[in-house]
Amino acid sequence: MKKALLFFLMIAISVSEICLAQTGQVAVSSKLAGTAHPSPYNMYGARYPFIEADNRVTFQFNAPDAQKVQVAIANVAYDMTKGDDGVWTYTSEPQDYGYHNYWMIVDGAVVLDPATDGFIGYSHDCNGFEIPDPEGDFYDLKDVPHGDVLIKNYFSKVTDAWRMAFIYLPPGYEKSTSTRYPVLYLQHGGGEDQRVWIEMGRTNIILDNLIAEGKSKPFIVVMETSAATKPGEAPPQPPRAKPAGKGQGAQGKQPAARPRFSFSFDTYAELMIHDLIPFIDGNFRTLSDQGSRAMAGLSMGSMVTTSVTLPNLDKFSHIGLFSGGTLAPDQISDKSKVKLVFMSYGSRERGSEGVKAAADLLNQSGIKSVSYISPLTAHEWQSWRRSLREFAPLLFKN
Repeated sequence: MKKALLFFLMIAISVSEICLAQTGQVAVSSKLAGTAHPSPYNMYGARYPFIEADNRVTFQFNAPDAQKVQVAIANVAYDMTKGDDGVWTYTSEPQDYGYHNYWMIVDGAVVLDPATDGFIGYSHDCNGFEIPDPEGDFYDLKDVPHGDVLIKNYFSKVTDAWRMAFIYLPPGYEKSTSTRYPVLYLQHGGGEDQRVWIEMGRTNIILDNLIAEGKSKPFIVVMETSAATKPGEAPPQPPRAKPAGKGQGAQGKQPAARPRFSFSFDTYAELMIHDLIPFIDGNFRTLSDQGSRAMAGLSMGSMVTTSVTLPNLDKFSHIGLFSGGTLAPDQISDKSKVKLVFMSYGSRERGSEGVKAAADLLNQSGIKSVSYISPLTAHEWQSWRRSLREFAPLLFKN
């Protein structure tokens, strides 16, 4: 009996592909806008974090023996107040629409809130809360045909290691077995990995809705982590997260989007060209020509995107930079190969002022370019969800 159980356990562990059910994604509804309610990421029955009707957020944390407890919202720490029952409480200023990372700091130590789901951000595990956007129905779950998200393992010869990719297959992929699809390679930001464009970005739901409305062509999305090293190479060291004191609050102007890193993405570029793209083209029904391949990323992922696409314009035709700088005409060696450059920012980010002018210069030089400014958002997921909504309908048009 023990041998049989061990056999089935080994089979379960060795499976290299997992399909994430569409309906397993947390229901984030725009219909909750303007109402008071628990955050949708809370554990069943947990009241806090509690989203107030005016978009303030109330946090509670039980730590009767702690001397000081803070809640860090988007990497800015705020002092909580201790009650007679040992429960610490803090109510924030009104927060911007969309998803936000947070965590607790208990006597100087980063601690996760056990009442809420965990996510990755700022190079460590975080909690999350969601402020409903009254115009956020584009990432609401709806009664439309849904695609699938696969978790697929593959072996990289460049890194001599197994890798993991999240892959979105559009509605109809399994039924229409002769149809081939374009591919978008979509990159995460600094301190994140391949999960975030599904968990926080809601990529699959956004695309399901756009496709159902006839606004976007169906295409495959590949999400991989840009952390890649060859044997013997030292792994890159991203900036360490360090919660600050009281900041400007949700409405302050945010730092410039493109951080400086002391490492390159050359290894990841080599991995994409020699391992990831051949794997995707060899195992999925893709259109593998240059005109049917795009790449985009948020923040640091924009740096990855330019590092991969600009030296390889024979393989990529569409480029998207979300909160990650701009491109100039002299950076593009062969203008005839680029079908689109898309650049976006949140209106509260430094850098947003120049994005339209950068797009105008590209258009004047003969390179089709589109700029987008997300209203009243900063360097955060609502900017990037909206950027994907604007970018996707522009892709792979004849």
